[in-house]
Amino acid sequence: MSSVFGKPRAGNLGPERLVHSSIPEVNVAILGCRGAGKSEDTYTSEETVDQQPVLLRVMDTADQDVPRNCKRYLSWAHAFLVVYSIDDRRNFEGCSQYLEIITHHAKETQHDSPVLLLGNKLDMAQYRQVTKSEGMTLASKFGFMFYEVSACLDFEAVQHVFHEAIREVRREQERNAPTRPLFISEERSIFHQAPLTAKHGLPSCTFNTLSTVNYKEMPTVAQAKLVTVKSSRAQSKRKAPTLTLLKGFKIF
Repeated sequence: MSSVFGKPRAGNLGPERLVHSSIPEVNVAILGCRGAGKSEDTYTSEETVDQQPVLLRVMDTADQDVPRNCKRYLSWAHAFLVVYSIDDRRNFEGCSQYLEIITHHAKETQHDSPVLLLGNKLDMAQYRQVTKSEGMTLASKFGFMFYEVSACLDFEAVQHVFHEAIREVRREQERNAPTRPLFISEERSIFHQAPLTAKHGLPSCTFNTLSTVNYKEMPTVAQAKLVTVKSSRAQSKRKAPTLTLLKGFKIF
């Protein structure tokens, strides 16, 4: 499959530029039994997904009929594409082993990676042995995404699958990103002198006001309470305005 998606195209980066590239990287491993339409290759391509550049690295594994040497891609990949041929039922049945291995690895590491089940060779639909509903049922059993494509005829459909894998990786990284406390700025005067009034014909002078900015951590939602503060201008005949603030902050 990567022989189609990863064929040399204008805009691909050379090896030297890739080493020095600073754009985010996403590693995708393509798994599946022999005859699923995989190319058993490794390649790198610079893609743009949702107006954001990404360096896509793809490992098209060389497994035959059963998974082997799984550690080489389980610890490397950010996402997995498990591929089968829709015209080969035995090929489809072999996918379950890969899906179970990935699921077991996720439980051991307590880290979920996006997985997409992909029915390939849609151009061979007249020889179909695996229905689309069977593929969807298997994918939903593990909670994975499902697609059917023709790697040799529909480049855009294959590209869409890889881009969806990249989007899922980004979402997973956002969910696992550590939360940072919020801070608000609080400006305080450290020196202030009112301007001197001119007397006896002497010129007036003014001292500059210096200030410093302190930062306070924003209280969590559980700690924040709404309070109402009335204006101190009691002499005004108008109704005193009120300010709604978060409890825990001072008014200056």
